[in-house]
Amino acid sequence: MQIGQVNTVISWFSFVLSFGMATWAVAADHSPKLNAEVYDSGFQFAHDTYNGMGAPSDGKIYYVLSTTPHDVAGRMFCFDPATKQTKCVGDLTEACGEKGTNAVAQGKIHCNFVECNGKLYFATHTGFYAIIDDMEKMGPAPKGWKPYQGGHFLSYDLKTGEFENLALVPDEGIITMTMDPQRGRLYGMTWPTSRFVRFDLAKKELKDFGPMARDGENGKGDRYRTICRAFAVDPRDGAVYFSNGDGDILRYDYDRDAIAKVQGENLKKDYFGLYDPTSPGHMGYNWRQVFWHPTENVVYGVHGNSGYLFRFDPSAPRVDVLERLTSLPSKRCGMYDQFSYGYLGFTLGPDRRTIYYLTGGPIYVQGKRVTGKDTTGKGEAKGLEDLHLVTYDIPTAKYIDHGAIFLPNGQRPLYVNSIAVDKAGNVYTLGRVDRGGHTATDLICVPAKLIKLEQ
Repeated sequence: MQIGQVNTVISWFSFVLSFGMATWAVAADHSPKLNAEVYDSGFQFAHDTYNGMGAPSDGKIYYVLSTTPHDVAGRMFCFDPATKQTKCVGDLTEACGEKGTNAVAQGKIHCNFVECNGKLYFATHTGFYAIIDDMEKMGPAPKGWKPYQGGHFLSYDLKTGEFENLALVPDEGIITMTMDPQRGRLYGMTWPTSRFVRFDLAKKELKDFGPMARDGENGKGDRYRTICRAFAVDPRDGAVYFSNGDGDILRYDYDRDAIAKVQGENLKKDYFGLYDPTSPGHMGYNWRQVFWHPTENVVYGVHGNSGYLFRFDPSAPRVDVLERLTSLPSKRCGMYDQFSYGYLGFTLGPDRRTIYYLTGGPIYVQGKRVTGKDTTGKGEAKGLEDLHLVTYDIPTAKYIDHGAIFLPNGQRPLYVNSIAVDKAGNVYTLGRVDRGGHTATDLICVPAKLIKLEQ
């Protein structure tokens, strides 16, 4: 046996041992199935929603169902786990004060809700697009209609059910948003040109810092960059962290009210893959979704295309790549999953130790993997896949693929990029549901009793 062959064998056995015999025992069998519950919100125009969920302190689940027509606004709903009832609580265009103005509708929110002093804070985005050169662009207003007016920062009072229109960011939607509850600051990034904005609640002051990713998703050639979809706020000093397609980690400094690149660390990791940040159809070296861990004081995140979990410690600064959170079938086939940008359904559970992740898994027909398109110029599913629930226990580094999720009629939920976990451990998401030949996005729940964290 030649030296190269010996090294290959050694590497293979090292991989098997590091992966763990428990994982291989699960992989040898078919993954279990998770039977989800589906709730009918009664909204026929509901389309794919990205983020758009929250599980605040009142014990209910709040979510937005997005729309694509120029004249139909997205709707905000509330689900009560005790009664299993859904209720529409608002029309986004009306909440923004634009009802009756003949302006292109506020079709969606692309962020999760942040709770502060009994209110949910969030921001609106357009759902009305035009596809130009296989890329999503702002939809031109139809005849007799005003163009999209821009994204709004909004609040929703959990007790009174009243919305407050806080601020308008003209001309562009707000695709990324978070809040620093301690300092009363809302932060957003616009689409398609990646302008970073902040709104001070006490001062009622909106500030625009300009583009953060060249010309963003409106650019061409070297001016094109995909836009970061997630912020992380350090509650200790009010810093806001985000990324760009080149792999830079950027930091908004609260005290200086300024933005600078983090020096000495980045997201350009070999494990994440090789990307041309000037080309569309992927997130490049951006992180896909992140959260701030309240006791470790670090950022946990997932790189969308590769599915790798990482930890970013701003105080070092240092990025540690921890585990590949893709499903077991994805790990076995060695291929990227089908959603071109990766998955946004990534969150920390109420126990502050369990990460929940909704990700893809390949489908096999007669032993052959079902493949999709080789390339795309936008965020979309390039082919059909299963939806898997993966958990990761932070203290023990324990990874579990809980299996593929199926609806009561045997359908696979599609276009899933949202997640919320309630105090009981029930996992909620939003995905495409077929009802008698009509497809609409709606609320889906995987009951906690099916999720065995102690496997």
